[in-house]
Amino acid sequence: TGSISELAGANLSNAALAFADMRGVNFEGTNFLGADLACANLFGANLRGAILRNADLRGANLTGADLTGADLRGAKGLG
Repeated sequence: TGSISELAGANLSNAALAFADMRGVNFEGTNFLGADLACANLFGANLRGAILRNADLRGANLTGADLTGADLRGAKGLG
């Protein structure tokens, strides 16, 4: 099985990605509007400028992730 490391600019709105292992993936500018990312592993991921509006990030591992310029309005689990 191959690994995915480049999804910059992809449209993943409303995607079901709970518990997914996405360590170090380049998601720059990716649209995650309303996506389920609960308990996903985003360690070291590039989320610069990503749209994470209304996404479920409860329990997600964002350690070392770059969220510069990301739209996090309404995202769950960032409290």
